[in-house]
Amino acid sequence: MSVELKEFEDKMKKSVENLANDYTTIRAGRANPHVLDKITVDYYGAPSNLQSVANISVSEARTLVIQPWEPSLIKDIEKAILVSDLGLTPNNDGRVIRLTFPELTEDRRKELVKDVKKKGEECKVAIRNIRRDANDMAKKQQKANEISEDEQKDAEDDIQKMTDGYVNKVDKMIDDKSKEIMTV
Repeated sequence: MSVELKEFEDKMKKSVENLANDYTTIRAGRANPHVLDKITVDYYGAPSNLQSVANISVSEARTLVIQPWEPSLIKDIEKAILVSDLGLTPNNDGRVIRLTFPELTEDRRKELVKDVKKKGEECKVAIRNIRRDANDMAKKQQKANEISEDEQKDAEDDIQKMTDGYVNKVDKMIDDKSKEIMTV
């Protein structure tokens, strides 16, 4: 059979990995260093991610400590956190920056769960679009007499099984992240 499904499976896998990365940046009321993954700081004229210019650690359940390798970076790091969409106010003591995560309200938790579900749905749409592309390729190959009708049907069955598997993974990720957020 010349229907090559590997590239489509790779695309589905990447969609799920992107969703997992998005989920690590959603804060659930606990200190998680990954919420800082998207923050960059100007370091000698080059934008650098925060992890490459500072040590980030969890000191308490809801407190992150950021210790820059160079003390001169404290102001830049503080400014980068303030302009980010984290909604956290950094506390600077001249040597380290402390980020305290406030306890999430019930309304905020529900908002975050909605966001989690929305991102999950977007990922499932992406997976279904990949399925459509794979099915279109199988149909084109059958029309061009590269594969038989039976091979096309088999390919479409395989594509559907693969799609169902990835959609189920996304559903489980949505449930897990929603439970994590709603756990007080």
